[in-house]
Amino acid sequence: MYDYHAHTNYSDGAFLRWMVEAAADAGLDGIGVADHCNVSPEPNAREHKRAFGFNLDLTYERRRDAIESVRDAVDVDVFDAAEVDYDPAHEGAIDEFLEEAAFDYAVGSVHDLDGANVHTRSHFADKPASERRALVDRYFEKLVALIESELFAIAAHPDLIERNPHLRGFATEDHYAAVAEAFRDSRTVPEINAGRLLDDYGEFHPAPAFLDRLVDAGVDVTVGTDSHEPDAIAPRVREIEAELDRRGLDAVARDEIVENA
Repeated sequence: MYDYHAHTNYSDGAFLRWMVEAAADAGLDGIGVADHCNVSPEPNAREHKRAFGFNLDLTYERRRDAIESVRDAVDVDVFDAAEVDYDPAHEGAIDEFLEEAAFDYAVGSVHDLDGANVHTRSHFADKPASERRALVDRYFEKLVALIESELFAIAAHPDLIERNPHLRGFATEDHYAAVAEAFRDSRTVPEINAGRLLDDYGEFHPAPAFLDRLVDAGVDVTVGTDSHEPDAIAPRVREIEAELDRRGLDAVARDEIVENA
């Protein structure tokens, strides 16, 4: 199995070598080093980068050298990737950066909503339900735009809003149907993401009903542990393998994700 979504010290994860060694120990065939990256010119995005050190747009060449070095030391494929924050207003900047960086593949994600990261509970806690419902509508509009842009091989955690209890429960069948239709017509595929399965949220992304809708629509899937620490990889791999087996699903082939595989 290939895990196409893991983070290292080049964003908010553990040392790259530790993550790769843990992937090999977990029995993976390959791991995608998909560190966070944001190329938005917006002030709040720049502030977020300063606060959290998400500077892959400046450090990807240095990380590429590190990946080349670790490839020689482990018996597992290591992919040079990125998880890029998506906003429809910044498609040009994203496209230009991805063309320049020439990663093995790119993962797209929607993290920003109403000028805040969707994980920021305090930003959404006091908003009335009607406003939070409208923001969830906006989240799915941005997700559909991400898919339709075809800038990315993978769409990360398609219902990330479910991690925030103040945004949870507003997703509808209409949202799922719109996303499924977009995926059917795009090169971009959704991932089964285990990033919060064994934590407070306790579900895969997409949630069971959402994944049911995608599978029923004939949408292919890939997988990502979304691990930030070495110890997280193996248990998440086991859970993903069990879910694929339970559903009778196969992840898309490596050469459908990785450029020049």
